[in-house]
Amino acid sequence: LPDARDGLKPVQRRVLYAMDQLGLNYDKPHRKSARIVGDTMGKYHPHGDSSIYETLVVLAQDFKKGMALVDGHGNFGSIEGDGAAAMRYTEAKLKKFTQDVYLADLDKDVVDFVPNFDETEKEPSVLPVRVPNILVNGAEGIAVGMATNIPTHNLGEVVDAVIAYMDNNNITTEELLQIMPGPDFPTGGIVANKSDLKDIYENGTGKLKLRGKLEFEKGKGREKDKLVITEIPYTMIGAGIGKFISDVIDLVETKKTTDIVDISNGSDENGIRIVLELKKGADVEKLKNILYKKTKLEDTFGVNMLAIADGRPETLNLKGILRNFMEFQYQNTERKYNVLLEKELDKQIRQMESTHPG
Repeated sequence: LPDARDGLKPVQRRVLYAMDQLGLNYDKPHRKSARIVGDTMGKYHPHGDSSIYETLVVLAQDFKKGMALVDGHGNFGSIEGDGAAAMRYTEAKLKKFTQDVYLADLDKDVVDFVPNFDETEKEPSVLPVRVPNILVNGAEGIAVGMATNIPTHNLGEVVDAVIAYMDNNNITTEELLQIMPGPDFPTGGIVANKSDLKDIYENGTGKLKLRGKLEFEKGKGREKDKLVITEIPYTMIGAGIGKFISDVIDLVETKKTTDIVDISNGSDENGIRIVLELKKGADVEKLKNILYKKTKLEDTFGVNMLAIADGRPETLNLKGILRNFMEFQYQNTERKYNVLLEKELDKQIRQMESTHPG
């Protein structure tokens, strides 16, 4: 489960810290993923290398994360479910955003360091993250008898919501939703049940109804009219895209619709583009409804905002997440400036001693 303060699970935190300790700064060359995984496993996370590498890969995938934290070099998988290349072939380093927002001030005693598994190293118990990462990048995970599933959100909107909460701790969920209108998935898509958002963010649990985005393109000359899917529900990442195409083919073969004459997948690194060619005079609105009803172009995302708060699992609502984050920021800032003040006082004392010896 993620920590409510930095929004990271232990393996994510350890991968980022290991990369920081290896000096893999954004302005330095990439380093082999196998080296990062080896350091993480040997020093901080004594578990399987495959789970560590999988974590590194997901941290680099901008179609899974609101803000990717790792700059991957090589084949890091695709939105259509292709796996990443083996760790001996890929390379990675930190993004500038990660260095500035997630790892800055680690040298200023802002967070507690704890012994690692064999007490030969120290590792941070939490990273001094300056944005509510739990909202920006979301989270999914399971623990004994419990699970968490938090959607991703737009960074700018989340920061604006934090500022509004700082200005007024009694701000209502409704007022926060005017600033941060809901989830913002990296795959796009539309939230079809916006009226339920207030309850979901007040309770920390609920169901989002996600829909893909369909655009009608009029055929030019002899070209057929097209219905183009440009955004998909977040739940369709991976094998879901291939499943959707086979489901559409099934609809045509079983005569559930006769309006589609061809389907092709033109998706690439620039985004999703699944093209349905239509017969002349097709009923576009009826076809849209069939696609939403009979395929995963409309799907459910079960929200459960469970995180570790004050050392124990707790289902947090939106204000609870912001409150935990703000308390963490105040604590970090206080510790940082106490350290800086002590250093400055020490410096002044040394200067006085050097000018007035004895």
